[in-house]
Amino acid sequence: MTAVTPPATERLGDAYFQDPQGLFSRLRASTPVTPVITADGGRAWFVTRYEDVRAALSDPRFAKDWAKHMTPEDWTPPDQEAGGFLNRHMLNLDPPDHTRLRRLVVKAFTPRRVAELRPRIAEITDRLLDAMAGSGTETVDLLEEFAFPLPVIVICELLGIPAEDRDSFRAWSSTILSSAETPEAFREAGAAMYAYFVQLIAAKREAPADDLVSALITARDEGDSLSEAELHAMLFLLLVAGHETTVNLIANGTLALLQHPAELRRLRSDLSLLPSAVEELLRYANPLNHATERFTLEPVEIGGVTIPAREWVILVTSSANRDPERFTEASALDVGRDAGGHVAFGHGIHYCLGAPLARLEGEVAIGALLKRFPGLALAAPESSLRWRPSSLIHGLESLPVRLR
Repeated sequence: MTAVTPPATERLGDAYFQDPQGLFSRLRASTPVTPVITADGGRAWFVTRYEDVRAALSDPRFAKDWAKHMTPEDWTPPDQEAGGFLNRHMLNLDPPDHTRLRRLVVKAFTPRRVAELRPRIAEITDRLLDAMAGSGTETVDLLEEFAFPLPVIVICELLGIPAEDRDSFRAWSSTILSSAETPEAFREAGAAMYAYFVQLIAAKREAPADDLVSALITARDEGDSLSEAELHAMLFLLLVAGHETTVNLIANGTLALLQHPAELRRLRSDLSLLPSAVEELLRYANPLNHATERFTLEPVEIGGVTIPAREWVILVTSSANRDPERFTEASALDVGRDAGGHVAFGHGIHYCLGAPLARLEGEVAIGALLKRFPGLALAAPESSLRWRPSSLIHGLESLPVRLR
């Protein structure tokens, strides 16, 4: 008997963006593997339970290279549009291409190399906190003044990109990752970022420095390890992924602590809990709603449901992290919890290579923020806070706080 694909009844719109956990909780309990209608009107399958999500994250039947498997044989990407080069990065590739590209950058993000960045991250953090303290106002947008600039400055210095261009990065990244922008706006942002990278690469070729962009250019020009298009896509991935997750970890994590004053007091009184608190904030306040999309190469049974071949699949990591079958009192924040096993950074070969950097930045930033401003509090009703209209990104549009 041929399996019948159920209709998609859930549509991902503003209600989903503002309260994704409400939908995830309902789906975990009723239809943990089910098709949904995406914000652009397409269809994808949501997988929401921890056991299924973790298994699928390392299952090669859920593939990534859509250009190879999900496009017509005569399809060619447009050279200077977002769909042509931005999406050809290693997160959208399978082995051996994924393995080859990841090998080029993984050494820059090892725990040992990242640990060497701690003094510089602390220095940037202190400078930003000094500016907030000396601003002459008790109320600031923590996202604008702290959570955003810190990781952007760090990743720009690591890559060798001028940090003064960060407002442009923010605008392009926000548009590309938005589920509410028009295709025209998406293409314009992609084209602008492409043009920026063309100029950056030309400048670095002319005057290379001790940074990751220069190293990647050398790999391109001397080792033939990646194509020019892959070089552009790699820069896009490193720049965007290198700050988006950490921005939202700092902002979402701070909001979660302010919403749970007992846990905030507990952490303030014992800052040795910071490492476990960061893991718990990653689990509880998820910077991403889900992993990047995959598709089935063949019919795949998961969670007792068969997903047909050539179907898009969204593995909902933030739902998995709130699964009560995996985490006791999963809907509660517990800064002393052993949150090991959470999938905020994914699992398997696509596990986030920037995870050590995000953890370190989160630990330094949140710890310094709590020590500098013991009276930190929300400066707006929780009901007024808005989340970005993005299926992938779980991030605030702003976070007004009182410093004292």
